Amino acid sequence: MQQKQNVTSLVWFRKNLRIKDNNALSNAINNSETVIAVYCFDPKHFKEDRFGFKKTEKYRAKFLIETIIDLKAQLFNLGIPLYVYNDYPETCIANLEAQFHFDALYLQKEWTKEENDAYNLVRTVWDEDFTIYQDYDQFLYHPEDLNFEIKNLPIVFTNFRKHVEKQSKIRAESKIFNNEKQQVPLKNTTSIPTLQDLGFEDFENHPHSAFPLKGGETEALKHLDYYFFETKKLGFYKKTRNGLIGKDFSSKFSPWLANGSLSAKTIYYKVKEFEALHFKNESTYWLIFELIWRDYFKYVSLKHANKIFKIGGILDKEYQWYTFEKDIQKWINGQTNEPFVNANMIELQKTGWMSNRGRQNVASYFSKTLKLDWRIGAAYFESMLIDYDVHSNYGNWLYVSGVGNDPRDRKFNVKLQAERYDSNGNFQRLWLQDSLF
Repeated sequence: MQQKQNVTSLVWFRKNLRIKDNNALSNAINNSETVIAVYCFDPKHFKEDRFGFKKTEKYRAKFLIETIIDLKAQLFNLGIPLYVYNDYPETCIANLEAQFHFDALYLQKEWTKEENDAYNLVRTVWDEDFTIYQDYDQFLYHPEDLNFEIKNLPIVFTNFRKHVEKQSKIRAESKIFNNEKQQVPLKNTTSIPTLQDLGFEDFENHPHSAFPLKGGETEALKHLDYYFFETKKLGFYKKTRNGLIGKDFSSKFSPWLANGSLSAKTIYYKVKEFEALHFKNESTYWLIFELIWRDYFKYVSLKHANKIFKIGGILDKEYQWYTFEKDIQKWINGQTNEPFVNANMIELQKTGWMSNRGRQNVASYFSKTLKLDWRIGAAYFESMLIDYDVHSNYGNWLYVSGVGNDPRDRKFNVKLQAERYDSNGNFQRLWLQDSLF
């Protein structure tokens, strides 16, 4: 790391929209005299994809705006201005570079195609002697601590989990050591775009939404405290996590994890704190288990790169896939022959949320029953979900569609699933009746 004297650094926020446990931010502060931050609402993220879906629909857009409002306020408390643009990263960062002549750029390392493309365009801004610091800061188990090469990633999750639990350690959360608030009078006339600026109309959350929560690190930490310490619902997580109605049946951390306003390590160490203060059981472990699943899908994409977006998946399997528009639209609008599928799809359409149990069923129905091109379903999820994460989304769709990491290539029996998880029909009635109005 460089010396602090006269060093001006830029922190480019992308999917690490937090202050706590943020390597890029803490390293920039600890090694720079002046720190400036930037976030870009990339217009590419709000355009239609090849299947005709807007890449980011209104639910995630609203959550993102809330997140950036919170991030800007948190950074202001550190004396760091957040410049926010509704523009392409390479354009707004070039403008900042021309104004401030940075010595270093700090960011979280990404590796999927669109993120790589954006990074490569931004790199054209800098001189050759410009220093860029990147780090994998989105994992529970850091890639350098795996004790095996990424190319040797196990094809089965259980083998990966057993290995990391036994062989790897989870790093401490990163800290800001330079606590002096910088006193640099910087003029920041940028503003955070509104929903209308991004092409949407204002809307209120649906009264039945299972995720009625706001974006931003402040809300994330508040909810973590509520779920763990106020209500102790963490202690029942394994028993309730397959629920369908209400906000408390599962942890609901995924939207904040997806845009990085909460880190996996922060959750892990809070679980450990809960276990030390209260009790340790299968449920407290199971939340960590799910975080390891999240890591695994990130490693799958790190190993296989663009194959996670290919129709044959990471297995190069050939199936007969269809693209019947009528069937796709019936699935999207909750008009299939399966009421349980329909209820889940209507919930997604009206709230931007769907339970994990619901996602597995509607994805299996799409790819295994209707035999539709799974990439279309994955793209629709990308558009609609508040908690869309490229690795988990495509990893799960690969898995369910028989072209990923499921060694048994299972197909969900939707009727039996509905009987098991919605035996009284309350969930189906809630959304199927709602769709009539």
